[in-house]
Amino acid sequence: MRSVLIATALVWWSLCGLCVAEADGSQQPAATPASQSPPAVDSVPPAAPAAPPRMAAATKSTPPSTAVYKIGAEDILKVGIWNNPNMSGEFPVRPDGAISIPLIGDVMVMDKTPQDVEAEITHKLVDGQLIRDPHVSVGLAAVHSKKYYINGEVNKPGAYDLVVPTTIMEGLVNAGGFRDFANTRKIRILRGEKEFKFNYNQVSHGKNRDQNIYLEPGDQIIVP
Repeated sequence: MRSVLIATALVWWSLCGLCVAEADGSQQPAATPASQSPPAVDSVPPAAPAAPPRMAAATKSTPPSTAVYKIGAEDILKVGIWNNPNMSGEFPVRPDGAISIPLIGDVMVMDKTPQDVEAEITHKLVDGQLIRDPHVSVGLAAVHSKKYYINGEVNKPGAYDLVVPTTIMEGLVNAGGFRDFANTRKIRILRGEKEFKFNYNQVSHGKNRDQNIYLEPGDQIIVP
């Protein structure tokens, strides 16, 4: 009987221990998985969109320099020698590049500036003992050595004096307009070995104005 009581007590204690263990397990919170932070990413601001390329403005070529004028054949020079009207006046430049002044004779002026001619005349007056202390001035009375030419389907073809800086559009005005069948879209300008295209229709409507370049001496404008 005693052994039965002991066995019963052991079983009872075992059952109590099991119940306590289950109760403890149920009270413990379930382990939560460690939160994973996202991988670090360098904070780089988005690149600004590239600015659109700037269009180069159409520029017209610069006019020929008028600071230094070179005298040529057919130009007319106005020579003034103070207190000497007999040696003063207007003198045309001959094809050989000289002018003739009374009492002085021939003076070579081709490809010289008016200032160069003043010095040359002064030198001749002093060396020839004509005037001890001369006061000489030389200017241009007319410019005929610098020309451009217009040929083809225009009302007034021919040679024109290039007196001041002149564009193609301005030069064509002198030709008196186009004939009925002129192809104004395919005008050509010949300058030595170079050739330039000129579309009158475009330029006259404000388009592609960079075609409207300045003329140079000897330019040939061809209107087909």
